[in-house]
Amino acid sequence: MSNRDIPIRTLATPAARYRSVATSLALLGGVVLMSGCSVFQSTPMPRGSLIEADDYKQLKPGSSNRADALDLLGSPTARATFDDNTWIYISMMTVPQPANFPKITKQQIVVLNFDPAGKLRTVRTLNLKDAKHPGMIQDTTPTPGTKINVIQEILGNVGRYNPMSGMMGGSSFGGGGATGPMGSNSGPGHAGAGNTLP
Repeated sequence: MSNRDIPIRTLATPAARYRSVATSLALLGGVVLMSGCSVFQSTPMPRGSLIEADDYKQLKPGSSNRADALDLLGSPTARATFDDNTWIYISMMTVPQPANFPKITKQQIVVLNFDPAGKLRTVRTLNLKDAKHPGMIQDTTPTPGTKINVIQEILGNVGRYNPMSGMMGGSSFGGGGATGPMGSNSGPGHAGAGNTLP
């Protein structure tokens, strides 16, 4: 047997093996991150009435009526609060957001206004650009009885501590006696309830 027939086995150094494993893990991590963008992406969700432009464009003011609107668009999403002759059809596309309200990506509103006889007067369309977002007011509503003054703070602790609670079978947490005078539960040392001020 010659030296040419003996297979030569080369052993990689630990540093070379580490680099090979690190490179493989980096490539695998990159592939997972790139695929995760499409796998974990939130899917848009349609909400409200599905309105098509071809449908509501068939409605003609002056000649169409409520029955035509019901045939083409179905029941309205809402009606005006003080006007039963105004029908509102709302459709939107939303995307869920973690720990937040869903984000509206597309919105379309069709407003139909009828006269008292049921004939269509006007057709208006609104989209997301027409939306008006109300601002939140940062003021708080005062609640009576939530603010206490210095005298109420001082007098509020009167009766909370009862040194006799351990001798009379009081509670184990030391929050005052479990029973008041003569065994009743209405005493000032009743389980730390203390005196209350009006």
